[in-house]
Amino acid sequence: MTKPRLPRRVLMLGFENAQILDVTGPFQILEAARARSGEPAYEIELIAPERGPFRTSCGLTLTATRGIDEIGDEELGQVHSLLVAGGMGTRNVVHDARVIGFIRRAAARTKRTVSVCTGALLLAGAGLLDGKRAATHWAFAEALRRDFPKVEVDPDAIYVRAGKIWTSAGVTAGMDLALALVEEDLGRETALAIARHLVMFLMRPGGQSQFSAQLAAQGVSDERIARVCAHIVGNPRDDLSVPALAAHAHMSERTFARRFAEATGLTPAQFVERARLDEARRRLTEGSAPVETVAHHAGFGQAERMRRAFLRHLGVTPNRYRERFQTAKRPISINLIAEERQNVS
Repeated sequence: MTKPRLPRRVLMLGFENAQILDVTGPFQILEAARARSGEPAYEIELIAPERGPFRTSCGLTLTATRGIDEIGDEELGQVHSLLVAGGMGTRNVVHDARVIGFIRRAAARTKRTVSVCTGALLLAGAGLLDGKRAATHWAFAEALRRDFPKVEVDPDAIYVRAGKIWTSAGVTAGMDLALALVEEDLGRETALAIARHLVMFLMRPGGQSQFSAQLAAQGVSDERIARVCAHIVGNPRDDLSVPALAAHAHMSERTFARRFAEATGLTPAQFVERARLDEARRRLTEGSAPVETVAHHAGFGQAERMRRAFLRHLGVTPNRYRERFQTAKRPISINLIAEERQNVS
């Protein structure tokens, strides 16, 4: 008779002024995962430098069941994953030798070490990211690169896996990362079922850009540039050259290019390519049209031009992107959460 598999033990490390969603987002996703028997697939514990309550950056308080000094090496050897939260508190914790030492000690014994958002600073402080590619919130990518020059910082990725080390971008990207962990452990159908249950719009791939052209367009305060951004996002097949866009904004080409870069942080050509990439990704994941057709409707014109853009920004071809990340066509019952079709390994 096959002995029932125990749930994977997961430690989530929080601290004073942690970002609450860095903790609760992955926590909720892992809690939702169920083995085929219906039992929890993960046993999750919130820990902190000290046992008891700690205040998160939004003002709400979370409670750690234990402090790091209460967890010995033998126990860490039974832990599957250590997750390290991010948030403004990392500015202090990165200088706490006791916490950094714990992370280093845990990483040497657990099967997987994961950081969310600026938790990457703590992993870097422990030397775990030296010589490795890593992600963090785009706003802190330069700080990570400056303070830890041995780390290969990817300022754009949603999440990155480097062997047993995983890192992610900010806040909600931690939920994308958690879904990827579930997919690796339990299979894609279980991860998709959880995403549907939590009403998540999309299981975003790790290589997807943190930058969204549509979101950037909504945040532009210069009204004329904002209208141009909206036009680009809504009409990717149009003539989106600088002369055409400058005419749309009723500006000279030189003035338009300068003001566009000031308002968005990108050149018009960079923004146009990102917008077209967003449209292509959407069409690839939501439909079955040939790549050549997607390239046409997304504004790339030729499939080869789109392929080069995908390789440049995502590191995969359009076909590979579709194979890996296309939403399943058939409905996925939420019961799949309790009916995992693969053995928990």
